[in-house]
Amino acid sequence: MSQMLEPDLSVVELRSYFVRKRNAMLVRGRFSPLYLDYYLHLMQHGIQHAEPLDQILKDGLAALALHLCSRPHDETTAWTIHVKEPQRANLFVTGSTQPGRVTGRIFTEDVKQEGEALFISQTTRPNHPTRQSMIEFKGGDIFTAVEQFYTTSEQRRTRLFRLQDEEFVQISAEPDCDEIWLTELALENVLELEQTEHLTLLETRGYVFECGCSVERLMPIIMRLPQDDLDHIFEDGVAQITCPRCGAVFRTPKASFDEWKKKQS
Repeated sequence: MSQMLEPDLSVVELRSYFVRKRNAMLVRGRFSPLYLDYYLHLMQHGIQHAEPLDQILKDGLAALALHLCSRPHDETTAWTIHVKEPQRANLFVTGSTQPGRVTGRIFTEDVKQEGEALFISQTTRPNHPTRQSMIEFKGGDIFTAVEQFYTTSEQRRTRLFRLQDEEFVQISAEPDCDEIWLTELALENVLELEQTEHLTLLETRGYVFECGCSVERLMPIIMRLPQDDLDHIFEDGVAQITCPRCGAVFRTPKASFDEWKKKQS
């Protein structure tokens, strides 16, 4: 992905802190600017989600950004989450810190109608093997799913909290963490942490809602199709391509595709 972000995108600043004496990392940020660009993206591409699914996707974007802010700068992470509630659907969110961006979409068609709710994580990092894990989880709340993923796969306690005005907090155990304190934390305790605990600012990172896709970057997807499928999608002379990461819709004439294909040979 390109290392440059669009200049007109709204950046969410996430701050990470070390909670001294508790040995935990806290990440927090207000996601209103990122959600604004998310809704502009939906409007631009004519995408509509039912209210429960819209909230699930927004929660997934927030949870992933908080996760990325607590991880090394050069990691790229993708989560595929199969939810059973409020309806069967697949949530896909992916993002990175260099550049700082997240994107995602909801799939409701051709979704497996049986089996347990699943959380699948894939993490890539230069000069490191790809890490992938999968867990089953209970319920339809994305934050609860992420907490269960951390406990089972990352093997450390993590809590996620929803504050007012689209602000969220993630608190994760570090070595020698006071896990009893972390487990017993309630929302009212989180609201008072700056007064009750010693927080040391570690760093500030910025994230935007952006995929980085374009019709040129999606051309290889068309190129891999069998000839019969190519003839079908270009039946009217113009193919409609949907980005598998964010759902953006692009239209390209067959002449443009043929010209691009010629340049690849």
